[in-house]
Amino acid sequence: MLSHADRPAKVSGHPEATRGVRRADRRPASPHHVACMASLDPGLTIEAANADFFRHVARPSTEICGRSIYDVLHPSARNVLAKHFTHLSTGRCSRFVERVVAMRGHDRVFSAEMTGIAVKGEGDDLSGVVVLMSPDDEPAEAQRPAPAPLLTALDARILEGVATGASTVQLASRLYLSRQGVEYHVGLMLRRFKAPNRAALVSRAYSTGVLTVGAWPPRAVPDFIK
Repeated sequence: MLSHADRPAKVSGHPEATRGVRRADRRPASPHHVACMASLDPGLTIEAANADFFRHVARPSTEICGRSIYDVLHPSARNVLAKHFTHLSTGRCSRFVERVVAMRGHDRVFSAEMTGIAVKGEGDDLSGVVVLMSPDDEPAEAQRPAPAPLLTALDARILEGVATGASTVQLASRLYLSRQGVEYHVGLMLRRFKAPNRAALVSRAYSTGVLTVGAWPPRAVPDFIK
């Protein structure tokens, strides 16, 4: 379940902090693996996140939602991530993978692999960004994902397209549908997943295991397609 999510204090002098961020190689993941994730608005403000995200940053949802994604990352992360987020917003790319150092509470850090995925609206404008983090130090306790709703084959194709950052116009052309048809199916999935927008829809699809993590382009898990 996504929930609403403050700003941790900056930390210096920690070995992880001095390493900053660097590009990462892709790592294989189980199709049903659930990552830490958050949905951001176009200004990179955290709108919602899942339980794993809050657990790893060790801050309650009330302190995180409404803050910039940079507020849960070590200050060194901004140097590299700024260009990636700019490329997402300008359409130069639809996805990036980067190593980051994130904050855990006020005085600890952890390293993670971050994936940022652009989510577009009806046109080609950026409507939000989905951020997935795979921490190097997974907590001992694991949260089981909530049961996910079943999708039709067409819904799955549309959801996969939305997760890649495809716009309504692009999806309509690709799937031989009208723009209204695409919006109709997106609207159904927004209600089914109880998501307020497309970025939250993609986040919830990942958090419930409907979309695979660690693979590109995203694919809906067959178990959830009726």
